[in-house]
Order: sequence, then structure tokens, then C-alpha cells
Amino acid sequence: MSKISRLLENTLNIVMAAALAIMVVLVFGNVVLRYFFNSGITWSEEMSRYLFIWLTFLGAIGAYKNKEHLGVDMVIKRLPNKMKKVVLVISDLMILFVLLLVLDGSWKMTLINIDSTAPATGMPLALVYGTGILVSVSMGLLIINNLYRIFFNKIKDEELVSISESEELISLHVDEFITEGIIEGKEEKQG
Repeated sequence: MSKISRLLENTLNIVMAAALAIMVVLVFGNVVLRYFFNSGITWSEEMSRYLFIWLTFLGAIGAYKNKEHLGVDMVIKRLPNKMKKVVLVISDLMILFVLLLVLDGSWKMTLINIDSTAPATGMPLALVYGTGILVSVSMGLLIINNLYRIFFNKIKDEELVSISESEELISLHVDEFITEGIIEGKEEKQG
């Protein structure tokens, strides 16, 4: 299961990086063409917009999996572990409900636009609206897995808070920072 999860996460990261790279090339190329040659790529802006939509929605999946969404956990951190589990279950159920609404709306919009095409690229608009379907199903599966782990006590105590603080992220990667000389350089400037 962890190999599949790692493979999916790596695939997601590669797709997001490719979308970002293509966006940069299209937008930069279009700016250069307009500025220097008084012309441009007609479908560049539209394609960049659709790639940005996909990048944003796919990034939401990765951020949820890595617990990198913004949140306030001041009260939750002070609760006992059993109450943390109850709050996490309630939170996950609320998110699951919202994802069902996103799935329903995305499904309806995809069906409405199944025969529509984008004006410049000719791409089916169902690909754009289908993003919500992919995201809601993917995040829903992550939440169901999380609920399973909570109900069968397969979740660690430190995982009961559903967000990560920036200080925690830095402490996880402090070895990487030290080897790159980032922290050492900051300490020399402050000292």
C-alpha cells in the first residue's frame, strides 16, 4: 500500500511540475512574441488558464495528503487524545460532505459541457470541469483511509492534528538546510 501511495504521490508531483513548466513556457513565450514580433500564440492564454486550474486542484490533493492546508489548531492541541480523535472524525466527515457537494457539482457541469469545446484550443470543456471529479474522489479516498485508521487505532498520536506548522516542517527538513548552508549562513548574519 505504501509503494502505491508513493508512486501516486510522485506521479502527482511530476504532473504538477510539468503543468507549471508548460505554463511558464507558454506565458513567457507569448510575452516575448507579443513584445518583439507583434504576434502571439492564440491558444496560449487559454491553455495556461486550464493548466493553472489543474495545477491548483491537483495541488489541493497533495497538500491534503501532506497536511499542508491552513488551519487553526490552538484548541485541538490542548485536548486529550480521545477528544482529538472525535474532533478529527467530525472534521473529516465535514470535509467528506463538502467533497460530495463538489463531486455532485462537477459531475453536473461535466455532463452539461461534455459536447462543448474551448474556443482557442478546441479542447473539450469536460476536461476542465472533470478536475473537480478527480479531486473530490481522490481526497475522499484519503479521508476514508484516514477515518479507517482512526476507527481501528492505526493512527499515531502526532497525526491527530490535521495540519502541520511551519516550524514542524522546518524541523523535519533541518538536516537538508544545514547541508546546504542555509541555516549556517543565517546564524552568521545574526551573530
